[in-house]
Amino acid sequence: MYCPAEKSLPKGVICTLLMSLLGACTPMANENAPGVDMSTSNAYGDDLSSVVHTKPVVYQVFTRLYGNTNTTNRPWGTREENGVGKFNDFTDKALADIKKLGTSHIWFTGVPHHAVVADYSQFGISSDDPDVVKGRAGSPYAVKDYYNVDPDLAEDPANRLAEFEALISRTHAHGMKVIIDIVPNHVARQYESMNLPEGVANFGAQDNTNVEYARDNNFYYVVGKDFVVPQTGASTLPLGGEPHPLADGKFNESPAKWTGNGARTAQPDVNDWYETVKVNYGVKPDGSYDFPVLPDSYRTKDYAAHAEFWAKQSLPDSWYKFRNIAHFWLRKGVDGFRYDMAEMVPVEFWSFLNSSIKMENPSAFLLAEVYQPELYRDYIQLGKMDYLYDKVAFYDSLKAVMQNSGDTSALESVQEDMQDIESHMLHFLENHDEQRIASPQFAGNAVKGKPALVVSALISRSPMMLYFGQDVGEDGSEDMGFGDPSRTTIFDYAGVPAHQRWMNNGKFDGGQSTDKEKALRAYYEKVMGIAAFHKAMAGDYTSLHTTSLGNGSAYSEKQLAFARYKDNSRLIVISHFDSTSDTSISVTLPASLVTAWNLESSIMVKDLLTGQTNSLTVKDGKASLNVDLAPLESKVYELE
Repeated sequence: MYCPAEKSLPKGVICTLLMSLLGACTPMANENAPGVDMSTSNAYGDDLSSVVHTKPVVYQVFTRLYGNTNTTNRPWGTREENGVGKFNDFTDKALADIKKLGTSHIWFTGVPHHAVVADYSQFGISSDDPDVVKGRAGSPYAVKDYYNVDPDLAEDPANRLAEFEALISRTHAHGMKVIIDIVPNHVARQYESMNLPEGVANFGAQDNTNVEYARDNNFYYVVGKDFVVPQTGASTLPLGGEPHPLADGKFNESPAKWTGNGARTAQPDVNDWYETVKVNYGVKPDGSYDFPVLPDSYRTKDYAAHAEFWAKQSLPDSWYKFRNIAHFWLRKGVDGFRYDMAEMVPVEFWSFLNSSIKMENPSAFLLAEVYQPELYRDYIQLGKMDYLYDKVAFYDSLKAVMQNSGDTSALESVQEDMQDIESHMLHFLENHDEQRIASPQFAGNAVKGKPALVVSALISRSPMMLYFGQDVGEDGSEDMGFGDPSRTTIFDYAGVPAHQRWMNNGKFDGGQSTDKEKALRAYYEKVMGIAAFHKAMAGDYTSLHTTSLGNGSAYSEKQLAFARYKDNSRLIVISHFDSTSDTSISVTLPASLVTAWNLESSIMVKDLLTGQTNSLTVKDGKASLNVDLAPLESKVYELE
């Protein structure tokens, strides 16, 4: 979750309610995935239905932006002015286009009904107050109704849930699975579900608001004080200062609730997550727990054992409410969830929720934001997460290399440190929280992301995630209202230019794209084909970096080399991060790898990115590969 008005809050923010620990899972490997020849742009053609994934590839779409063809882009513009994407924009052509990138799972971001400024009162939806809505379109992480979907996304808002169910069916028909967000840490200040299942109450409906805390209250309260809207500056005025009947600097909430990031004051700061309220999981204001602690021995127990443990316990009401929400969406055909700010919720709750999900759907895809590396293993092993963002370790180190402020040895160190859990650490170069590679604030040119893509996608068994528009060099430069450019807006209505050019009014053929954009897209298809389907991706990793440094060649901290292999599928991957100079280097294989690969004589290798061949020289038990690299070039050599 990223809120531009809270620019001072780092992603690793630790509030007083930040809870415990976690651990490890089972690698996703596919014994039947073939070694492949990726010498063409798309070695599998358009029909990928029979190709089996070696590891997951997640394609994140910001649902309200993805299909929008409107190019007006007026700051703070309404949905009528700037346009809005719909569920129906994910046509068969759109889904086939996403599939070409090796996609196994589509994360449809912003699907649950969140607070919006647009008037949907004719559909029985209460109007949201702009004083507690970020942007005109609203934050996707201020969920207003977990039992329905964002009305902006439907052609017919009255039929919006059925339209999303149809999208789930279309996605499945294209051989891909569906992920949506669940945000257990907080909900919108004006939470109001219209579609509650029988026997389920709204959040807070049964709370005792006369006390700051009670175990079965859904929220925490600032007793005796009414909520006060944060003081805003010129850059944080609701709707940019445009008049609105409800934008009066007031919001009726009595008593005030704790804010989503843990702020306990009746008037949160404008940099707080003031549009949300903190959910209570039975954590007392002093940080102690009002629920059983999960024994550490459960690190090695399976989902059934976790589910059995919690079935015997009496638990806070919020736990059951979110279990009901998750199972509601599972029954609708959703295949998994991405959990926002998971580290701000007790690990025991995740054990409870995730084990219940896996008991219903063992293949459910469970991905979480956790930004404290010391907690990674707790959230995997105890919390039963399948995957965590590898943000603080791998992504941050890779970004420094891309910006010429870090050495590639840092990437090798991260990979070594994560060996016991590396298959659970999802890699990415962009998502809705991070700056676009092409933005001046990041790299200034999408081409600079090419070696990083190769390294991030191929270095481990980790799933790889792409963000829509990344594959055509979207730069996030539009200043749409709430928040600063460099990240494509998630708060306002907008068109996404490079993506729109590729989309070409629904043809998805790059008909309006520049030559550079089309070339970048072809490169992404090629690399992601290797990442998704090559058998070596399910196998082992060996660093070639340390043995190559100081071997007398020009190999330096501007390059990173490693091997991936499984059975007779063997790859040598080399990436050159210098954007201005070509180089000629020698990559040296460690003796252990020479033995493991049974290398006794020189052997031909083929670059899967270009089809060019080279010779891996083997002599007297030593193996090396001489490589010429252009600026930002990578080689992915397959041993014949």
